[in-house]
Parts: sequence; structure tokens; C-alpha cells
Amino acid sequence: MAGFRRLRIILLLLVLLVVSVNTWLGIVRIQSWERPVWVVLYPINADGRADTQAYIDALDVVHFEDVQLFLHREAQRYGVYLDPLVELKLAPAITEEPPGVSDFPGVMESIFWSLRMRWWSWRTDSWSGPEPDVRIYLRYFSTGGRVRLEHSLGLQKGMIGLVNGFASVDYIDTNNFVIVHELMHTFGASDKYDLESNLPVYPHGFADPDQSPLLPQTRAEVMAGRIKVSPGWVLMSPSLKQVVVGPETAREVGWFGAVKPQN
Repeated sequence: MAGFRRLRIILLLLVLLVVSVNTWLGIVRIQSWERPVWVVLYPINADGRADTQAYIDALDVVHFEDVQLFLHREAQRYGVYLDPLVELKLAPAITEEPPGVSDFPGVMESIFWSLRMRWWSWRTDSWSGPEPDVRIYLRYFSTGGRVRLEHSLGLQKGMIGLVNGFASVDYIDTNNFVIVHELMHTFGASDKYDLESNLPVYPHGFADPDQSPLLPQTRAEVMAGRIKVSPGWVLMSPSLKQVVVGPETAREVGWFGAVKPQN
């Protein structure tokens, strides 16, 4: 039994090593920004409602066009002129729910969740095109269900994002913002807000940290997610038009080029 246990541990370590190496190679390739990043979006009817399914059935990749436009616009400000920067593809809907994970997983939980997600993704993959660089799973809920959305998640280790959103045209802009936020996580960006208060952290969580007076801010930093209007008052950005990628986030995803960012 002891020998069998050691064998299992060795096999698990080998799997983790292979996954880690593949993930590292994927990160290096993406952060070189030498070719477009292929991102496949997988819609999921997370509440099983008919109105949610009707929304999913009507989805088209054009509904996510602002995601591509935002990333292209912001990358250019840092001297990255790859066009397109990201290619989004929409896969047929998936009927099975992905493995669960806590709101803020630790390192080991993230690793094991990404392994479970890889296995689940392989079993349920509805995409028949080229292998994507990043997979984003879109869990949609009806606006009539009075559901409090769970925390969305994006993991660089695994190149996987899990986005929770509302199945309504009124929430397209909000959903697209969350997609961008989690996608930036897979590129290597970290959160720029306080996890307890949800307030943007100065200076990297401010779109305009050198503004005088500092408040009110009028734009959101993409990894902070909110616009700080006063010391205790923040607003969600109405669309990606009022969102920017700050210098620290650009550094994390490898966007710093020869051109100084322009406002």
C-alpha cells in the first residue's frame, strides 16, 4: 500500500509538472504579443430557465465586439500594435456546470481547480475549431431570478476564466467588462482593489492617480473595476469606454513598449 501511495504521489507530481510547464510556455507566448490570442467563449445556462436559454440562443460574437475593441485600444497606448490583439470565438452552449471554486482560492486550490477544469473542459468541449489559448466560461442567469451573482474568476494558471453574468441586453456592457477583467487575469494581471472593501487601491487602482484634485475620478482602472468618486463612494463603470489599463497592469501583461501611453 505504501508503494502504491508513493506511485500515486509521483504520478500526481508529474502531472503537475507537465501542467506547470505547459502553462508557463503559454504565458510566455501570450506575453510576447507576437500573434493574436485566441479566446473561445463558452455560454452556460446556469439557472436552467427558458428566458436564459433564449438569450444564449440569440448570442452572436458581435455582442462581444467591445471586448476586442477595448483591448486593441489600450494595447496601442503602450506600443503594442498587433491587430487583432485578441480573436474572440463563440462556442455552442454547454449544458453541464463547471467545477466549483471558492471566491478567492489559494495557490493549491487554484492548481487543483485548474486541473479539474481541464478535465471537465476536455469532456464537455463544444468547440470544434483550433485549440484556444484561453477559455472563458460564461455562466448566465436570468434577471428575473433575483440571483446574487457569484464572484467571477480568471486564472493565469490554466488560462481559464469563469464569468457570471445576467442574460439580458441591458447587461451586455457590464458582462463585457467582467469578461475583460477576467481575461486580463489570464494574461497575468492582478487585482487592484481591496478584497474586503472593494475600493480601488491607490495608486495602481486609479485610472488617473496623478489627477489634482484626486477625486472625483471619472474613469476606472480595469483591474480595480470601480470609479472612486469620493472617499467612501464608488461607481461601476457604465461601459468599457470609461475604463483604462493602468501602467502597472500593462507591465504585468507585458504591454510596455517604446511608446509612452497617451490619454
